[in-house]
Amino acid sequence: WETCWFRVELCVPPAWAGREVHFVWESDGEAMVWRDAQPVQGLTKEGEKTSYILTSSLKETEPHSLTLYVELACNGLFGAGKGSMIAPPDPDKRFTLSKAELAIFNRDVYELLVDLEILLDMAQHLGEENQRSFQALYAANQIVNVCDVRDPATFPAARRLAAGIFGQKNGESQHTIHAMGHCHIDSAWLWPYEETIRKCARSWVTVVRLMERNPELTFVCSQLTLASVLWQAQQFEWVRCWYPGLYVQIQDYVTKGRFIPVGGTWVEMDGNLPSGESMVRQFLQGQRFFQQQFGRICSEFWLPDTFGYSAQLPQLMRGCGIRRFLTQKLCWNLVNTFPHHTFFWEGIDGSRVLAHFPPGDSYGMNGRVEEMLKTVKNNKDKGRVNHSAVLFGFGDGGGGPTQKMLDRMKRMRDTDGLPRVQLSTPDRLFSALEQESSQLCTWVGELFLELHNGTYTSQAQIKKGNRECERILHDVEVLSALALARGGEFQYPVVELQRLWRLLLLNQFHDVLPGSCIQLVVEDALRYYQEIRKAGAELQEEAVRSLCGELLQPHSESTESTLLLNTLPWDRTEVISRTGATGAETLALVTAPSMGYAVVREPLLPPQPVLVSKREDGSITMENGVLAVCLDTTGRLTSLRLLHSDRESVPDGCPANQFALFDDVPLYWDAWDVMDYHLETRKPVTTLLKPLEITQAGGLRGSATFSLRIGESSSLTQEIILDASCPYLRFLSQVEWKEAHKFLKVEFPVQVRSTNATYEIQFGHLQRPTHWNTSWDWARFEVWAHKWMDLSEHGFGVALLNDSKYGASAHGNVLSLSL
Repeated sequence: WETCWFRVELCVPPAWAGREVHFVWESDGEAMVWRDAQPVQGLTKEGEKTSYILTSSLKETEPHSLTLYVELACNGLFGAGKGSMIAPPDPDKRFTLSKAELAIFNRDVYELLVDLEILLDMAQHLGEENQRSFQALYAANQIVNVCDVRDPATFPAARRLAAGIFGQKNGESQHTIHAMGHCHIDSAWLWPYEETIRKCARSWVTVVRLMERNPELTFVCSQLTLASVLWQAQQFEWVRCWYPGLYVQIQDYVTKGRFIPVGGTWVEMDGNLPSGESMVRQFLQGQRFFQQQFGRICSEFWLPDTFGYSAQLPQLMRGCGIRRFLTQKLCWNLVNTFPHHTFFWEGIDGSRVLAHFPPGDSYGMNGRVEEMLKTVKNNKDKGRVNHSAVLFGFGDGGGGPTQKMLDRMKRMRDTDGLPRVQLSTPDRLFSALEQESSQLCTWVGELFLELHNGTYTSQAQIKKGNRECERILHDVEVLSALALARGGEFQYPVVELQRLWRLLLLNQFHDVLPGSCIQLVVEDALRYYQEIRKAGAELQEEAVRSLCGELLQPHSESTESTLLLNTLPWDRTEVISRTGATGAETLALVTAPSMGYAVVREPLLPPQPVLVSKREDGSITMENGVLAVCLDTTGRLTSLRLLHSDRESVPDGCPANQFALFDDVPLYWDAWDVMDYHLETRKPVTTLLKPLEITQAGGLRGSATFSLRIGESSSLTQEIILDASCPYLRFLSQVEWKEAHKFLKVEFPVQVRSTNATYEIQFGHLQRPTHWNTSWDWARFEVWAHKWMDLSEHGFGVALLNDSKYGASAHGNVLSLSL
């Protein structure tokens, strides 16, 4: 992924005195103009920015000769995909510089063209039943008649005709649109993290130039981005480190209230998969950054482009000083149309925030008449509220607003027949909505996106890395807190922990953790996970040495001892593997207190050892006094009984631990989607490579192992383990995956009847239906969960736990985990 540099020597003819002079640059790749060692303008043909204004009126005292540098990236706004936008980058793709020249810009012609564009759009989109459409059409016709393109003296008369239309005002009841400049920049997606740093600079310096020429412009920044743009704190930190001169300018506009930080999180994270602690850290790091850099925290949570929103978010928002929420992503629903654009959103604990979805269903509008009319027509809360947002500017790959977008909306500020369009701020929008909120409806629970269900499963190594690193950092915090509380010389690793948390939070960006990014980004993410694992292990060791240093010292007595650490908030009694003095691995049944440690010299004796036996038909049974298990020769679970109730969990003829392979051919978004029709292609995995065999014969642990062939080229090996005194059965699975456009799941039919299944989410749980009575139920054919899902009836239930998966479903009595 490369950039190249051009040195451009310019010489402006003296005859151009008094004229507006532009440096014109047209290239396939994104470009940045540098002047006097500072970035001054982003240029991109896709983002309709192809010129840098050298002077608005050339004066004799201005330099007529100057040197510019242009940094040209080998990617467009949307990367460098081969054949389509979301294809992998093409290493052989060529980018062309098609124009580099000096030009006189005719401002009068430009203004007249914008007038005509607005009038013609009014004529086209207001409709034949609206008198204003004909007035606009006739005004445009008169302009064409009056204007002589060869005679600039005719331009003022033509512009007066347009002003006559734009000067006719609206009535007081007209809908008010709060237009905010916006520049959504994905921190990584079709380009690596490193390119995003340059995208931020190109986009934000362009907004700064617009603000200089348009005093009314504000920009809202959600990823720590701009004042009528959005800011992710991480992106702001990148600009602070790499472009300090630009950062100072941005800080100045923030102070003036024109560059407006919103969002409140470190990055625009995925709204489903991060743990509760991770989400809290997103807000903690983001709000702390805003407070330190700008003297204020955000009151709006701005997350326009993630793939659904957890029911826990309202409580987390309120706890972090945020009471307002904006997104638009649910307009992407494939099945049901979400019924509101402005409403109260209530979380699982009853916390409520005011939510607004821009009715134009976009965060990258162009300021066209059609978009303003759509915003009013689409609004599903007419009568309840009379205000809504329009977010304008090129986004996803950056770019932001343009001068033409601003000039279009200036003409629609208060024009009869069109909604009122005012350049506004998030605070003014939400303040107006709060004043009108008495009749708003309330939506309770998750905001589930009926699309992109495949992101719960794509890129298994990223999902595993996220879960592991969340656990590692949790354990480091617990052990460090215990070591600090014990006294002594231990120093809490504040700086290093913040660095590691920020790496993890960065990888939770809404195209990285979901797996909807290019391979270069995956490689970066896996490298960051490895760095967290390594540094986290070192921090754990330091904390343990401080906490239990004397217990780790060798003693004269020969009795072997084991130090146990328990970072979970309940006592645990489990079978562990430990290394003896000879280096041999042995098993021991031990117990450790909640959030504490213990030294074990004599392991416990189990109330009943694990009994393992093989029957004549090749099936294997295991029993430990709590559970009784039977496995067939292919590793499927044919019986699972809770002994004290003698209740069978597996239905007759429907074995559990059944692997199934599905076709995975979505309509378009390959890494994002799994469509409902994949369920029609189910094929049970039954081809044995190695039949079930006993691997541990009982005592403290019993286990059996088997191997299956999956599809044409893949394989799976699984060890099924039952430990002494353990109330659950473990399945250790190793998959060698070489399939394309296939989807592997494991299914557990259970003898439980319930209309709802329960799924773990951040700091709580959520119930979803197990039936498909309505289209809203059916659209949840594939959902997300964290560490467990449960199907229960009164007095009995079965739970399925996992250590690194998120995709799941429960239909009827079948619990499925997507692998």
